[in-house]
Amino acid sequence: MTQKDEGLKRRIGVFGLSANIINIIIGAGIFALPAIIASKMGASSIIAYIFCGILIALIMLCFAEAGSKVTNTGGAYTYIETAFGDYAGFIGGIFSTGAMLFSDAAVSNALINLIASAYPIFENEYIRFLSIFILFFGLVYINVIGIKQGIGLVKFNTVAKLTPLLLLIIVGWKAVSINNLQIDIIPSISRIGETSLILFFAFIGGETGLIVGGEVINPKRTIPKAIFISITAVVIIYILIQTISQGILGSNLPDFKASPLAETAKVVFGPFGFVLLIVGAAISMFGTVSGSILNSPRVLYALARDKVIPIKALSKIHKSFATPYVSIITYASISFILSVIGSFEKLAVIASSSMLILYFGVALSVIKLRKSQKTQPGEFKIPGGLLVPVISIAIILYFLSNLSIQEMTATLVFIGILSLIYILIKMIKKNVPNNRNS
Repeated sequence: MTQKDEGLKRRIGVFGLSANIINIIIGAGIFALPAIIASKMGASSIIAYIFCGILIALIMLCFAEAGSKVTNTGGAYTYIETAFGDYAGFIGGIFSTGAMLFSDAAVSNALINLIASAYPIFENEYIRFLSIFILFFGLVYINVIGIKQGIGLVKFNTVAKLTPLLLLIIVGWKAVSINNLQIDIIPSISRIGETSLILFFAFIGGETGLIVGGEVINPKRTIPKAIFISITAVVIIYILIQTISQGILGSNLPDFKASPLAETAKVVFGPFGFVLLIVGAAISMFGTVSGSILNSPRVLYALARDKVIPIKALSKIHKSFATPYVSIITYASISFILSVIGSFEKLAVIASSSMLILYFGVALSVIKLRKSQKTQPGEFKIPGGLLVPVISIAIILYFLSNLSIQEMTATLVFIGILSLIYILIKMIKKNVPNNRNS
């Protein structure tokens, strides 16, 4: 696929792109998952974090190579389409959008759960419904009228959400009990896989930060550097956060599923610590949802604009505000419905499995792009030949094998339905006169 001249200005450097990736990854997961993971693996939870950290590092190496070869806006969707053509691009684009929808729904649930831990009135189903409605459609209004987050705000958001976490890590060591970190029983491989599938939700999202590839300065060098910096930072912070929480709360950690880090901070800093982490978590989760509703509908818009999906209305641009308003409203509406009918843990598993399928496509893309395109000067190439993409594929398949039979069946049926839809679209296009320029 030839590179499109999108008329975008390349203004995002290494720091800006690194901040963008970190800002998207560190959302609800690390604020809500430590208690859930501890309930499944206890002090051995750290093993799941290391496992997920290794996988995301390998996957992001694949993104780094693909991103340095394919520098258009679009991220994973663009890499897969470039490597394997329209059909794979269609499947990848739908899974990308679907994963983001379920992720946003899970984060919004975690946000309301967090607020409810401080203000129990939000546990009321009607108050909860109204809160989620205001969250999504308030963001719809903001994004439709054209108010956008600049990269400077992304940097500020990243600092704002990292500050309470780093304070907890630095000061929290004094309250850690070594006895709480002792691993009595090594978990089974199946237990690690089952737990990692849930935990992996905390690591996804970095690929969304790469959708802005068309606006990155010197992408062949900037993208690999930003990926290395951001993923290294995230993995280290996550491991330290789980260690601090487990070391302080011990066997009581699973009792605080709504706000485990706030309870940990309460022990370290007193009541102020609880408030600090509650506010920090709320800002982090809100920032993740708002950033996603800003960016994710653009993928839906692009799919319609490129006629990958035959819904022309989704490619409409608002005459006054110059925003893809139909895509924004559609995307947020679907995510709102998912938020209302699903729980955080259930939505997190679906988001993780959908994203893993997308990552599987990117790892395969690296192999295909190496064969079909010569490495150009300045492009990043993963050391070790095909070892990294092959290992990535193997670990992803292992993760997916931990889905239940029902979840596997549903995923295969969904892919089958998408394939039939794709064939139908191709047949319609073949029989209808070309109206691309109409």
